[in-house]
Parts: sequence; C-alpha cells; structure tokens
Amino acid sequence: MLRARGHRLTPQRIVILGAVKASSGHVTAEQIHVQVAPRLPALNVATIYRTLQWLHEAGLVSVTDLGGGSLVYEYHGANPHHHLICDRCRQVVEIEHSLLASLEADLNAHYGFHARFDHLAIFGLCRACRAQQHA
Repeated sequence: MLRARGHRLTPQRIVILGAVKASSGHVTAEQIHVQVAPRLPALNVATIYRTLQWLHEAGLVSVTDLGGGSLVYEYHGANPHHHLICDRCRQVVEIEHSLLASLEADLNAHYGFHARFDHLAIFGLCRACRAQQHA
C-alpha cells in the first residue's frame, strides 16, 4: 500500500511498523527501541519517533496520550477504537468508534466541522471509583 502511494519502505520503517503491529496494543517509542535494538543496533530513539510520526501521517499508526507521561502508539487496524481512562485508578477501557458517530454528526451539523477521531482518550472516573467517592 505504501509503495503504491510512492513512499519508500526503508528497513527501519518496516521493522518499526512490525514492532508496533506485533505489540497487540499500546507501545511507547522506548519500548519499540528495546524490542528492535537487537536487529538494528544503530537505530536510535529519535529515529523511532520520526518514523512513528511518518507512520501516523500515513494512517498506519495511531498516537495518543493515555495520561502516563508518554505518547503511546498502536497499529491502526480495521477496528478503530478509543479509550476511557480513570483519573483515580488509571483503568483503561476500550470503547468502539461507533459510539462517537452521533458526536461526529453533531459537530458537522452545528459547526460544519468534520472531526477526525483517530484515537481519542477521554478522562474521568470509572464506575468503581465513582462509587467509592459517593460512599
């Protein structure tokens, strides 16, 4: 797909994309570095960040801040999803993209704005923490 769009596929891009895809979840640039260093010892974290940005712009990788102090990356597969993150216990719950359909429609209808929800993180309190708060 990337070659068809005229992009070069360097060994670094292939290995980094493979590492993100193999993670089956969220991964930081530093975690990717640890994973790929045995195969590409000269690869530094700055190159990984640049490559992840390029992969994000190409639509293959999503990037978000889940509140842990580092950006996390995830392979942008066929089932886009978003996250609810509890401010208290840090639980992360995946939610389906379809739950944002009415918000997308409302933003378009009221503001003429076409929102691009790549990988949304919504912070608040989970059910259990809310129950503790009101107990």
